[in-house]
Amino acid sequence: MTTTSSTPGYTARHLSVLEGLEAVRKRPGMYIGTTDSRGLMHCLWEIIDNSVDEALGGHGDRIEIVLHADQSVEVRDNGRGIPVDVEPKTGLTGVEVVFTKLHAGGKFGGGSYAASGGLHGVGASVVNALSARLDVEVDRHGRTHRMSFHRGEPGVFDDSAGVSPDSPFEPFVSGSELAVVGKVAKARTGTRVRYWADRQIFLSSAVFSYDELVTRARQTSFLVPGLALTVRDERGIPGTPGEHGPHEETFLHEGGVVDFADHLAPDAPVTDVWHLTGSGTFTETVPVLDDRGHMTPQEVSRTCEVDVALRWGTGYGTEVRSFVNIIATPKGGTHLAGFEAALLKTLRAQVTANARRLKVSSKDSSERIEKEDVLAGLTAVVTVRLAEPQFEGQTKEVLGTAPVRGIVARVVEQELTSVLTSTKREHKAHSAALLDKVVGEMRARISARKQKEISRRKTALESSSLPAKLADCRIDDVERSELFIVEGDSALGTAKLARSSDYQALLPIRGKILNVQKASVGDMLKNAECAAIIQVIGAGSGRTFDLEAARYGKVVLMTDADVDGAHIRTLLLTLFFRYMRPLVEAGRVYAAVPPLHRIEIIGGGSRKNEYVYTYSEAELAATLKKLDRSGRRYKDDIQRYKGLGEMDADQLAETTMDPRHRTLRRVTVEAAQRAEEIFELLMGSDVAPRKDFIVAGAHALDRSRIDA
Repeated sequence: MTTTSSTPGYTARHLSVLEGLEAVRKRPGMYIGTTDSRGLMHCLWEIIDNSVDEALGGHGDRIEIVLHADQSVEVRDNGRGIPVDVEPKTGLTGVEVVFTKLHAGGKFGGGSYAASGGLHGVGASVVNALSARLDVEVDRHGRTHRMSFHRGEPGVFDDSAGVSPDSPFEPFVSGSELAVVGKVAKARTGTRVRYWADRQIFLSSAVFSYDELVTRARQTSFLVPGLALTVRDERGIPGTPGEHGPHEETFLHEGGVVDFADHLAPDAPVTDVWHLTGSGTFTETVPVLDDRGHMTPQEVSRTCEVDVALRWGTGYGTEVRSFVNIIATPKGGTHLAGFEAALLKTLRAQVTANARRLKVSSKDSSERIEKEDVLAGLTAVVTVRLAEPQFEGQTKEVLGTAPVRGIVARVVEQELTSVLTSTKREHKAHSAALLDKVVGEMRARISARKQKEISRRKTALESSSLPAKLADCRIDDVERSELFIVEGDSALGTAKLARSSDYQALLPIRGKILNVQKASVGDMLKNAECAAIIQVIGAGSGRTFDLEAARYGKVVLMTDADVDGAHIRTLLLTLFFRYMRPLVEAGRVYAAVPPLHRIEIIGGGSRKNEYVYTYSEAELAATLKKLDRSGRRYKDDIQRYKGLGEMDADQLAETTMDPRHRTLRRVTVEAAQRAEEIFELLMGSDVAPRKDFIVAGAHALDRSRIDA
C-alpha cells in the first residue's frame, strides 16, 4: 500500500477503511481466482453484474461497457443508482460502504434484490481494492454525485494534468466527502464506474478480452430479455475488431432462453426448442442480524424459479449452459445435477413405454439408456433464480444450494413428460424422432463397446469380423498404413492391381452412401456402407470415437472426377465430420486427385512417346498451348477419363496411388465444416434456403457444362 504508518496524517480512520481491503490485496486469488487475464475479466464481471442485477429487478434497461485507450474500463447503467445517503451504522455514505466494506451492500437481508448475481457483497469493494484508481458517479435526486479511490482508499485526485491513476492523490483524513459535481433531471438515475486495474497486482500480460466480453454481453442479453448491452472498444489493439478505430456492438434479445438455446445449437434440429418453466419452495436456516446487532439463526422460506430451454439436434455433441440469477456456473452444481437426473429418468420411462415400437427389450440389462445417450445432440440452457444462493467460492462456478436439485428435477420431469406425451401433432412427431435418436445412441454405444473387445488386427489363423470386401494391407504399423475408400467395384479391380498391398488397404462402396445429414444415428448404423466404413476404421463413432484405436494412418477418399464422384465425396466427408471428427481434426482424412485427361506426346526419332496428365480443363488448355509453342507434336485423341475404372492399373498407380507421384488433398476441419454447411443447404430438410441458393446462382450457369 502507498499509505503506511510512517505517512504524515495517518490516522485510525485509514485503518478502518483498509482493514478488510488490505487482505484482498495480499491474497487476491481468494477473491478473483488468478491475477492474469482471467482475474482481470472477473473484476469486470463483478461490476457488470451489479448493473445487471438492477435490470433483473426491473430498474434499468441499458448497460454500456467501454474499454478506454488508457487501459481503464467503464461500466454505465440507468438503474436506481447506488444510495448516496448516510448509512447509520457506519456513518458513511452508501457509495463508500459499497466500495470499501467487504460483505456490505443491497445483496444482504433480501430487502433490495429478490434474486441477484452478486451475493457475497464483496464484488465492488474487491475491484476497488485491486484498482490503482476507481471513479464512481451516481445520478440520484436530480444531482450527480462523485467519489474517487486509490487502491481502495477514498480521497481526491488532482487531474489538472489529465485523468490518470498516476495523478497526485490526497486521501480523506477527518471525514469523507461525496462530492456533488452536477445536476440532472430528477427522473434520471444510474451509476457509472470507471477504474484502472492495479499493475502491482495483475500481471503485465493481463488484458481485457474483447471477444470474451462480447460473448458474455450476448449471453446476458438472452438471460435478461429487454436489456440492451453495448460494448465499445477504443483501445485500437491489433488483431481486434477495434484495430482501426472505435468499435461498438449492441445486444438486445426479447425471446429469453428459447432464443439462447436456438443461438447455441450447432446442428440441424430433431426437435423444436422446448421451454420448461416452474417453481418450488424450500426452507433454509440462515443467520440474521437482529435489532441488537446479534446474528441469530432463523428459518427462511425461499422460492426457486426454474427456466429451461432445450432441444435435440442431429449431432452427438452436448452444449449445456447453466446459470443462477444470470451468473454462469461453468462447473454446474445442484441445478445441473437435478436437470440431468430428470432428463435420464424421463427418457428412460418414455423408452420403456414405447419399447414395442422402438424394439427395445426390457429384459436385456445391456439395452438400458444411460446419461451419455440422452445428452448426445442436446443443446440446453438451464437457469434458476433464487435469493441468496450458496456458491462454492467467490468465483461462483458451482451452485451448492442442495434443495435446488429436487426442485429442478421435479419441474423438468413434469414439464418434459407433458411435452413427450402430448397429443399435438408436432409434439408427437418430434417426441418419436427424439426417442429414435436416444435408442440409436444407446445401440451405437453398445456396438462401440463390443467393437473394442475385438482385437484391432486379426492374424490369418484367427477369424476376422471385418467386411469380406475389404482388401486389407499386411503391415501392423498404423502410421504407414493407408485405407482407400474406392467408389464402385469396377474401380476396385484396377485399384487392387495398382496398390502396394504391403501398406495400402482398399474398401469399395457401392454408389452413394446414406444421407447422414437427415438420417438418425440408428439409420446410419443400419446402413451397410456406413457401418462397414466405421467397422473397418475400428475406432467407433460419435462420442465413443477413440482416435488412438484407428487402424489406419491415412484415410483416402478415391472417387471419380465427375459430379457424382464429388457428390459421393461430400457424403463421405459429412459422415466423417459428423461421426469421426477427431480423425478429420488430426489431418488424417484425404481426397485423392485422379487426372481428367491424358495427353500422348509423340517422341522424335528413337524416343518413346511420353504421357502427360492434366487435372482440369484450364490445365489441359494451358498444356496444349505450351506444347504448340514449343513445336511438340501430340495425338489428337486426348483421353478423357470419366471414371477410375477407365484407367489401367499402372496409370492409376502413377497418378493417384503411388506416394512418389500422386497428389492428395488433406481435408481440414474448416473444409469439412464448410462441406457440411453446403450439404445441409443442398440436401437438408429445409427447402427454402436451397431454393434461394438455386435462384441466386442461376445466372452463373454455363449451359455447355450440362452433361446432357
